[in-house]
Amino acid sequence: MRCIFIFILFFCFMYLPIAYMIVFSFNQSKGYSLFTGFTFKWYRSLFTNASILHALWVSVEVAVLSAIIATVLGTLATLGINSMSRKSQLIINNISYVPVVNPEIITGVSLMLLFVMAQNFGIGGESGIFGWPTLLIAHITFNIPYVIFNVGPKLRQLDPSLYNAALDLGCTPRQAFTKVIMPQLSPAILSAFLICLTYSIDDFMISYFNSGTMQTLPIAIYSMTRKKVSPEINALSAVIFCVILAIILISNAADSRAYRR
Repeated sequence: MRCIFIFILFFCFMYLPIAYMIVFSFNQSKGYSLFTGFTFKWYRSLFTNASILHALWVSVEVAVLSAIIATVLGTLATLGINSMSRKSQLIINNISYVPVVNPEIITGVSLMLLFVMAQNFGIGGESGIFGWPTLLIAHITFNIPYVIFNVGPKLRQLDPSLYNAALDLGCTPRQAFTKVIMPQLSPAILSAFLICLTYSIDDFMISYFNSGTMQTLPIAIYSMTRKKVSPEINALSAVIFCVILAIILISNAADSRAYRR
């Protein structure tokens, strides 16, 4: 009984603030202490707010592109690491783990200094280097380690004889990789992609130092909260939460169906 109580308390602590936010995204007034009536006006206002929609588009565009590139590079890096000796794997994995435990402000400032140095060498022209390119590179940089630590354990769990057996049965090295290895790695690769996508949309600190004049969604929300939190932010957060939740549920359902097959 005590375990059930702790379990319920844990989920209340995790999800009650989100439920509170979603409920008050339908509140008639701007207040947060009293629900005065049900309305969709904040959602209508959200989808007519050009600045928020532009920031959302920048965040989604950067997140999708950086997640795809980071997933490809991270998967290739994992395959390369796995072909090394045990000692080399240990060293490379420890080095790859540093950006994960490193405070984001250090990563953001170090990347900013790198881009400033590149700009001093004339890269970027008169308009400067900061903007879309630096934002994308920064997001790819902090996403790659998450791919390595998601795909790596799954790759190490695979039986090495499967690849050799495929070669013995007439497959070319490319066919053995695409038809035997990749289907086994696909759940881990998809999981890594979703993690990269979520972290990229959510990131504030690294984006703040490397976005130049561009505004991602977290930066736009931060700029708005410095004055007063608008209920439009509640509506936007509710939409993003529902979209991410739907993606996770669809992904888990697809994995479960594939596992049963």
